[in-house]
Amino acid sequence: MYSFDTRVRYSETDAAGKLTLEAILDYFQDVSTFHSEDLGLGIEYLGEHHLAWVLSAWQIVVERYPLCCEQIKVATFPYDFKGFMGTRNFYMEDATGKKAAYANSIWTLMDIQQGRPARILPEMKEGYVLEPKLPMVYAPRKIELPDNLASQESIEIKPYHLDTNHHVNNGQYLRMALEYADTDVEIAQMRAEYKKSAVLGDVIIPRTLTEENRYTASLENETGDVYAVIQCTYR
Repeated sequence: MYSFDTRVRYSETDAAGKLTLEAILDYFQDVSTFHSEDLGLGIEYLGEHHLAWVLSAWQIVVERYPLCCEQIKVATFPYDFKGFMGTRNFYMEDATGKKAAYANSIWTLMDIQQGRPARILPEMKEGYVLEPKLPMVYAPRKIELPDNLASQESIEIKPYHLDTNHHVNNGQYLRMALEYADTDVEIAQMRAEYKKSAVLGDVIIPRTLTEENRYTASLENETGDVYAVIQCTYR
């Protein structure tokens, strides 16, 4: 298990002074990056081997949203490798040791020169210590789209949307999707399925539907190809 201690920053909170869902995702993404960097398996290592870990799916469960200036611990560990796939858990604890949020994630190792999945290298398996998976209800990777999704205003991908792989960062998809979500209710769980990487200059059209206790956004291009599907369940 790899972890770091930190404090909720004002810039990461909403109008109620609570940590946002987007910030929770960012913390989880950051702790996995720190983990890889400290093992010598981070951005430089992947670049030298022409590899990239591409996120296939998120499932984030939020028990409560920590408050501004609250002390928190963010942790992660991988629990399985199969072929070119890796799975990783995350959690966020408060100062009492109680979990505020936890997550499952599914990753694909990609050969960025060939544009296809690559088998996980021996030094990766040696470096990442597998641990027992978190006890949680694991949702399927695939998200079924409901009918009657409504098209929203299109979004052109700008440089600030991109990460070091020159693709739209995972957190940016969530931010785009939540633009049309109900802000008067609290999200208890977020699931994301990533299908296609958006790059600079692409145009994303969110197609959304708000139901009684659920919100779904399909982020698509002009021809209907799906970049990502985000689905949130309300409390």
